[in-house]
Amino acid sequence: MTEQVAIGIAGVGKIARDQHLPAIAGHSGFKLIAGASRNARIDGVHNYQNVEDMLAAEPLLQAVSLCAPPQVRFSQARAALEAGKHVMLEKPPGASVTEVSVLAALAQQNHCTLFASWHSRHAPGVDVARAWLAGKTITAVNVLWKEDVRRWHPGQEWIWQPGGLGVFDPGINALSIITRILPHAFFLKSAELFVPANRHNPIAANLDFSDALGTPIRAEFDWRFGPQELWQIEVTTRDGILHLAQGGKFLKIDGEVQDIGGEREYPSLYDRFFELISTGSSDVDVSPLQHVADAMLLGSRHEVEKFED
Repeated sequence: MTEQVAIGIAGVGKIARDQHLPAIAGHSGFKLIAGASRNARIDGVHNYQNVEDMLAAEPLLQAVSLCAPPQVRFSQARAALEAGKHVMLEKPPGASVTEVSVLAALAQQNHCTLFASWHSRHAPGVDVARAWLAGKTITAVNVLWKEDVRRWHPGQEWIWQPGGLGVFDPGINALSIITRILPHAFFLKSAELFVPANRHNPIAANLDFSDALGTPIRAEFDWRFGPQELWQIEVTTRDGILHLAQGGKFLKIDGEVQDIGGEREYPSLYDRFFELISTGSSDVDVSPLQHVADAMLLGSRHEVEKFED
């Protein structure tokens, strides 16, 4: 493709302003022409209350990036795909695994690109880690993903509601990384979910996975942690230990710090989206969301103290 793709954003909240808008502005392949949000506006473009109004009023629109909470993602994506627009889904791609599969079929039917984006997979250390682990014998994996919910989701009630995922909203970033870097598929064996007495979704979770070889994979997620975030993955192999930290922005292998370059997660996402549109293809991997669904299904629930924002 040589022309810019006319794109709109739905859901103009913190993640859109902090990441998506700058990434689009800096990408030569996209031109932002519209935004859809009930409570916010984007300067310099046409603004609408919802996706349906944006689609009806913008005939030149070619693609839509959906940044609203996952509970409304399906209806927005369906409307865009039925209108023949390419769609990028912020993580998680939907409120359920099945609805994303329905969207993938709809995208194929309408000859549109559907991109279920996982921004943490685009952290600079992830593909370097994946390449190093290929062919290695892994003996253990330990994931610690801990942060302060009040810092990252201040006043956001949707995260506590069904479909909002609770602590799995950040935890799914860790799952997106390990599903990318580990050479073998893995599955959940057991889980503990720690749920505030006044909330629906967990504020913390401990997960124990295994692969077909019996490799132990442990993940601990916690939203009661601070003041500094702890986003790290340690993979022990027979050839040394891989340590991925800062959400994938720092990599150490067998004690030696690796030169992995600078962080550009969201610009890389839009590189990928543009590539998919250009080649007429889609990228819809739901494995991180499937692991969350399994945790909700298999996890034992423990009530903890009430959470007040």
